[in-house]
Amino acid sequence: MATVDFMAMPTDVVSTSHGIKQEDPPLKGPQMHRIRTVRLQQGASLRSVARQSGVDVRQLRLQEEESTDVRLSDLHKWQKALNVPLSELLSEPDSSLSRPVMERARMVRLMKTAAAIRDRTQAVSVKRMAEMLVSQLVEIMPELAEVSPWHEYGQRRSLQEYGRIVERPVSEDFFRSASHD
Repeated sequence: MATVDFMAMPTDVVSTSHGIKQEDPPLKGPQMHRIRTVRLQQGASLRSVARQSGVDVRQLRLQEEESTDVRLSDLHKWQKALNVPLSELLSEPDSSLSRPVMERARMVRLMKTAAAIRDRTQAVSVKRMAEMLVSQLVEIMPELAEVSPWHEYGQRRSLQEYGRIVERPVSEDFFRSASHD
């Protein structure tokens, strides 16, 4: 009679009676934080958070997963980049974002829209109204002066913004093999 060492078998693989192995879906851990939720509410991109925090976009993507146990120092970087209270990034069961954070997110989106209208319109009267709206929003919340308009589709990036090619470098062999086809 053969013995089976169950301790040597991976726990996520189950053997059926027919000898076929099935993998269980990975267990999702408990929700540790609300970083992604807050970032999306604030209208911040991963690239802008990476620029402000000095952390690689790939690392930020990993930290954003709700089940990731993020270090306090990393939470502090997120807090500074998103400009929200640290407590808003922490997970609390059955609670949504606080009212001030939700209002700030709405104001940021409104400012982005007003700035985009101001920058893209050709009509003088619309431009004037958009400028008034932008100045009134800055009067209400001075930090909105730093908010940029929504990006246009296909808009050129500034020198501070990098494209996906920086995140996922392509080897030179790719270009060599493509030129021979």
